[in-house]
Amino acid sequence: MQVSTSHVDLQALFAISYGLYVLTSRNKDGKLNGQITNAVFQVTDEPPRLAVSINRKELTHEYICDSGVFALNVLDTTAPLPFIGLFGFKTGREADKLAEVNYQLGSTGCPLVTDHTYAYIEAKVCDRVEVETHTVFIAEVVSARIDRVGEPMTYDYYQNNLKGKTPETAPTHRAHLEKKAPKPEEKRDKTMKKYECDVCGYIYDPAVGDPNNGIKPGTSFGDLPDDWKCPVCGVGKDQFSPKE
Repeated sequence: MQVSTSHVDLQALFAISYGLYVLTSRNKDGKLNGQITNAVFQVTDEPPRLAVSINRKELTHEYICDSGVFALNVLDTTAPLPFIGLFGFKTGREADKLAEVNYQLGSTGCPLVTDHTYAYIEAKVCDRVEVETHTVFIAEVVSARIDRVGEPMTYDYYQNNLKGKTPETAPTHRAHLEKKAPKPEEKRDKTMKKYECDVCGYIYDPAVGDPNNGIKPGTSFGDLPDDWKCPVCGVGKDQFSPKE
């Protein structure tokens, strides 16, 4: 019998299937927060239990530890990149993310986001496992329902259709596998070239501009104000590279 030699090709991990969720929780004082997660899977059928892996640096991690409950908002394919970026690249320590979306409180007191959500799952933590930088919360499902007709978003759809990227705190983040475009040689590029955010993958298209932030169509990247920020993750212009 031939024995294979040990080899770890991290590209193989991309073959593991994931969904994309807004995970929300609360603390005992009633403060709310939410973040994007994809490391979720069902553990048992009876009773129905699932597991989710959350970085211990996240504010949502603190809230789950404090209250012992969380909700999974299963995103559908209508969710645009700025919506995902709100929960994936901004921190609740600096911004009230839920103030920018519609939501209602579920039976656990956790927010159920009503925008771009295919289904809701509320759960109560019954066990936890510490794994290096993350905590795997194992929880019993206490409430669940499908909210609309649609198609749940997969992580593959997010990466390949929306061209989204992964936050550094995500369990699936692999910075050494992501190739970054070269930085622009000059900051004041007056051409109508598209630029891509190195952090979240947002594409600034001069033909479209950024109307939601007062940037009219036809504005080149070089003509953007110096204080303009990426509308998805909030980084400055210096974190953009020309897109080939």
